[in-house]
Amino acid sequence: MIAIADVLLADAVVEAEFVCDLNACKGGCCVEGDCGAPLTDEEAALLPELLPQVQPYLPPAYLAKIEADGSHTSDDEYGLVTPTMPDGTCVYAYRDEIGIVKCGIEKAWLDKKIDFQKPISCHLFPLRVIEKEDYVAVNYEPRKKLCRPACKLGKSLKVPVYQFLKAPIIRKWGEEFFEALNATAQHMKGNL
Repeated sequence: MIAIADVLLADAVVEAEFVCDLNACKGGCCVEGDCGAPLTDEEAALLPELLPQVQPYLPPAYLAKIEADGSHTSDDEYGLVTPTMPDGTCVYAYRDEIGIVKCGIEKAWLDKKIDFQKPISCHLFPLRVIEKEDYVAVNYEPRKKLCRPACKLGKSLKVPVYQFLKAPIIRKWGEEFFEALNATAQHMKGNL
């Protein structure tokens, strides 16, 4: 276990190797899961404001689902989450021209239509963040079958999961936190 400030990270965050392989998984993390993407209170409040800029990227059936269920919903285990289609696909997803499921929110961000990239839980995947009153727990939880190609690619490229997720880790906790995590990882590997 690694402790940085009030954040407790599983050792696997620095030991495991992982690089998303969208050609293999086809964006399955936006489809498979127990519920939609977990949202912070701030993200849930922001989604209705972003919808006019995001909706051009979403299929009509997904927009109808948002209209029917709202921009977010609640799950007993995960709290606020994005709604999903009957097949489990997040309502903010779309399929690109080669069938890869991608995020409509992120597409609007990439096209500079909005300033918000995507829910932080999505950006940090395969890390799962559990926020408690006096600490935050971070676990490495790739999907066993779905993420097998990403684990294999990460291992072949020798990219630790925390390095692959540098941008979202900095987005969530800041540059200083990432530098402390990197120093801890180097120390753990004996490279200090």
